[in-house]
Amino acid sequence: MPKKKPAKHSGDDDIAAPVSSQTGSSIDTLWWWLTHKGTATSFLCISLFALLIRSAVSMYPYSGAGTPPKFGDFEAQRHWMEITTNLPVSDWYRNGTSNDLTYWGLDYPPLTAYQSYIHGVLLRIFSPESVALLSSRGHESYLGKLLMRWTVLSSDVLIFFPAALFFVLVYHRNRTRSSKSEVAWHIAIILLNPCLILIDHGHFQYNCISLGLTLGAIAAVLCGSEVLTCVLFSLALSHKQMSAYFAPAFFSHLLGKCLRRRNPVLAVVKLGIAVIATFVIVWWPYLHSLDDFLMVLSRLAPFERGIYEDYVANFWCTTSILIKWKKLFSTQSLKSISLAATILASLPSMVQQVLSPSNEGFLYGLLNSSMAFYLFSFQVHEKSILMPFLSATLLALKLPDHFSLLTYYALFSTFPLLCRDKLLIPYLTLSFLFTIIYHSPGNHHSVQKTKASFFSFKNLPGYIFLLRAHFFISIVLHVLYLTIQPPQKYPFLLEALIMILCFSYFVMFAFYTNYTQWTLSSHFRSSGKEKKHI
Repeated sequence: MPKKKPAKHSGDDDIAAPVSSQTGSSIDTLWWWLTHKGTATSFLCISLFALLIRSAVSMYPYSGAGTPPKFGDFEAQRHWMEITTNLPVSDWYRNGTSNDLTYWGLDYPPLTAYQSYIHGVLLRIFSPESVALLSSRGHESYLGKLLMRWTVLSSDVLIFFPAALFFVLVYHRNRTRSSKSEVAWHIAIILLNPCLILIDHGHFQYNCISLGLTLGAIAAVLCGSEVLTCVLFSLALSHKQMSAYFAPAFFSHLLGKCLRRRNPVLAVVKLGIAVIATFVIVWWPYLHSLDDFLMVLSRLAPFERGIYEDYVANFWCTTSILIKWKKLFSTQSLKSISLAATILASLPSMVQQVLSPSNEGFLYGLLNSSMAFYLFSFQVHEKSILMPFLSATLLALKLPDHFSLLTYYALFSTFPLLCRDKLLIPYLTLSFLFTIIYHSPGNHHSVQKTKASFFSFKNLPGYIFLLRAHFFISIVLHVLYLTIQPPQKYPFLLEALIMILCFSYFVMFAFYTNYTQWTLSSHFRSSGKEKKHI
């Protein structure tokens, strides 16, 4: 009697184990082994590799290396450690003889200041001269730089990596069909985020902390822990004000869920208490005096810098080629105009989540609200692309065609910044690494199309030609930027062309993701209305 074949479970991979060297390449064999050892093994191996990549990138120069008098972001972070470890909390944001706010004054919320203090204590133990008050300005000793790099690595390991694991476990638990290959691929896409690695471990920042807290809050939403969501996202906002890019999505999704409860007011009040309590605890040293509180707030909104700096691929900077916004409008007027534009751009995804909250819609809402802020808000930096790009990595399995292009143009939008920091080799290496990971063996590129994904730009006449022309121009701009000097009359011509190219793709991508989010509503209505929670 022939033996019955064992049933194949929905979580099993479609890739057969390679039985000999002739049935697959060594890469295929390695990937098969990695994905079939389970989520824990996959996460551990990919985490170790991600740390190796981060360490390699950290050996390259950083922002402002050896360029006095103000150096760059590396010096800003070191200076905050100097200030927080040598001055009382009340003077961290106050201008004075020991804290000249014109020299990299603290301009992030208190949780960043506490983080700087903790890291500063570490530096003071092993290299006290690197955080000595006043005398340490521009300090660039080998030990000091090594310790600074280690603080970023440790922040990644302690906050971003656990948050990524939390998200992956919850996200794939909720999916009806997730193969082992998809889970491993998704872990790699999140942990080997090339933009985050280049900005944090190359340029030098601590975005991994605020993004890790945000990622933890997102995972809490997916597992239904709304109070934990409010606490974690409030901490993210208290670390970097740019976390507000995600605020419309969190607000609209949680409000939509509260309105479907039997007692909506009580549900809203409960979450409000969690938010207020978290902010009170973090901001407590500055709540004893209204002047102190307003002093900190004024440092978080540097409106005097103008509506944009450098050449960032958003609406205001791109259109300034034709419309001189800074000359036509006052700063106060531009604040109001940009606020209105950001709200209008975020509104469609917010309305969709209030009317029809869902986990998938929430993830699209995060992507759409963060992209709206990137394109239209006041004072956007090149590094702000990290916000929408993090959201895109979470939806990578839902955006197989668009995700690779978004990664390419997100990286390209930071290309001039990274070249100034002498990070060309890490830029090219991580671009190549992403390509390998993206095309790794598995079925993550052939996602079944749902009603929410029927529309595609590929169906539009001339789209493929436009996309190829777009890509060809970007390659040419890479080469030109590295090989020629722009005309003296237009010294930033190439930066402007890069900005226009990336902006055009971001706008097209935003239209697509907003459309996709709204089609989810009709998809869920056709599947039956969601029951009210008690």
